[in-house]
Amino acid sequence: MVYFPTLLAEPEWLAHRFVESDDTFRFIRVPREDHAATTFLIDDYLGTREKGGDVPVAQCLQLSADVPLHFLFHSAFCGSTMLVRGLSQPGVAMGLSEPQALNDVVGFRRRGADPRAVARAADAATRLLGRPFAPGEAVVVKPSNVINPLAHLLMALRTEARAVFLHAPLETYLISVANKGLHCRIWTRELLQGFLIEGAVEGMGFSRDDHFLHSDLQVAAIGWLAQQRLFASMARTVGDRLASLDSERMFADPAGALAAVAAHYGLSLDIGAALAGPAFTQHSKSGVDYSAEVRAADYARVRAAHGEEIDMVLTWAKAVADTAAISMDAPNPLLQAPLLQLH
Repeated sequence: MVYFPTLLAEPEWLAHRFVESDDTFRFIRVPREDHAATTFLIDDYLGTREKGGDVPVAQCLQLSADVPLHFLFHSAFCGSTMLVRGLSQPGVAMGLSEPQALNDVVGFRRRGADPRAVARAADAATRLLGRPFAPGEAVVVKPSNVINPLAHLLMALRTEARAVFLHAPLETYLISVANKGLHCRIWTRELLQGFLIEGAVEGMGFSRDDHFLHSDLQVAAIGWLAQQRLFASMARTVGDRLASLDSERMFADPAGALAAVAAHYGLSLDIGAALAGPAFTQHSKSGVDYSAEVRAADYARVRAAHGEEIDMVLTWAKAVADTAAISMDAPNPLLQAPLLQLH
């Protein structure tokens, strides 16, 4: 057991789990250098870690609320892991990729917790995650996209935080789902199930039974539309603290995208070093050499195989969006650049 003040003071002690039954956060040791080799900050990727112990939420809330924290929200299938790694530079920023503690807070809310208790847990979690690894550094947290219905609350709690919503265009999103197979198709249904609990898909003209009858790509499209509506609503609340970035524009102009995102967060990022590093030259999941050109070729191949279904769902989703007054464009775009062609 590590002394509580040490756990709270040293950011390499990651607040890994929110233990709602005990009203504590559980800490494990994840040194800075381990983050680059860990795709997501969840048990499946972290493996066995030194345990520090559990700290009561009340003590966690004694940490300063003035943390140098920003958020990278995302739609999935958009290069968010690549981007958060590219933003991680010693002396500039530290990126945290999909910390489990925020997932736990969402689960707490979905199980019917009092909204005040959820806000209290989210407040503590963001104070803990926002501890800088070095003086003058910012922390950029990339939550899992199951967190997105909680994004309004996170931005309300951290009033100085800025956020980027990185999103794949719907066509790209559907191509990714078709490409990733059964596991991903199941995931889109799990995402929709969570969004239904959150009320994030209300007003689109469908009942729960209707969603059961939808194809996998229709389900994926509904989840995508829910996220578009959510961040459009957030932009009306937080204004220019939220910006958006189209993943295809990022892949077409990575230097411009990095510069725009860094400027939005107020980071003095070395763009050349970021582009030359593994974040932009290796696949974020497999680690193999990868490039925008290879990605475009992969997507073109998948689209050729699934083109008829994708075109039908694109037309259907546009009709749903028009009926529900959902914009297909995300708010406050950071970058306008030529797009890579997927087909």
